[in-house]
Amino acid sequence: MTIQSPSIDMTAGTPVRAAPVAASRGYWVTVGRRLRRDPVTLACLGFLVLIVLAALAAPWLGLADPYKTSMIRRLQPVGSPNHLLGTDELGRDMFSRLIYGGRLSLFMGVTPVACALLIGGFLGIAAGFLGGRVNMLIMRVMDVFYAFPSVLLAISLSGAMGAGAENTLLALTLVFIPPICRVSESVTTQVRGFDFVDAAKASGAGTLTIVRVHVLGNVLGPILVYATSLISVAIILAAGLSFLGLGVKPPEPEWGLMLNTLRTAIYVNPWVAALPGAMIFAVSICFNLLSDSMRSAMDIRN
Repeated sequence: MTIQSPSIDMTAGTPVRAAPVAASRGYWVTVGRRLRRDPVTLACLGFLVLIVLAALAAPWLGLADPYKTSMIRRLQPVGSPNHLLGTDELGRDMFSRLIYGGRLSLFMGVTPVACALLIGGFLGIAAGFLGGRVNMLIMRVMDVFYAFPSVLLAISLSGAMGAGAENTLLALTLVFIPPICRVSESVTTQVRGFDFVDAAKASGAGTLTIVRVHVLGNVLGPILVYATSLISVAIILAAGLSFLGLGVKPPEPEWGLMLNTLRTAIYVNPWVAALPGAMIFAVSICFNLLSDSMRSAMDIRN
């Protein structure tokens, strides 16, 4: 799987184009109104907020200890007494581990994208606005990383640095910097050619002032839309690394690691074994649908 980032195309479908109107307050009010009227957006946001709140408030929800084992209660089915979603291969409560696992899984999905957004966004805007040798230097370095499929690059980096949550975060951040940088460079290059930027230059405004006042407001929206779509990819990659033994270490509850430990129980208790995968699928789909909704709401031509 390779992360795609064509010039302005954030996701499949109609591209989001940066435009001068993006900097106006009325534009963002219109975008917010469109999102509030979209039932898919509201459903996805509601589900994600519920998962985030449950994960953050897990210690105060009175859940079972996610680390407590019991060999006499191992692999109990869904709906068992005192175990709503059954137990895993060591008798640990699945509902509790899914909630606690959401902490690590969501953190591993959001944090690398946020870090890559800051670094890749800065490099892309600098390359797109300054152009010339700066653009060539930054983008050729990004192309070296972008030449590798994201999965292979993540596995290679994690394997070289060793297993662990910290190394996984660093590896995923390095994976996402090149595509975000490329998208940032593309939209910045487009905005740089608008008349209001030329007028700002003619008036004697400095580079930093032009970028902060005139460029950033127009490119931030498309970049955020693309970054939102990468969160689902980050969650899947982090889960995949944990499944391969290159991510979070046992006995920490994490959805990918839970899939790995429960794979031997797929023929004994398939419903319990499929629960971590169902959570990964549901959360990833919600982030993808939310990204598509943002793209549609920000398309000023509709």
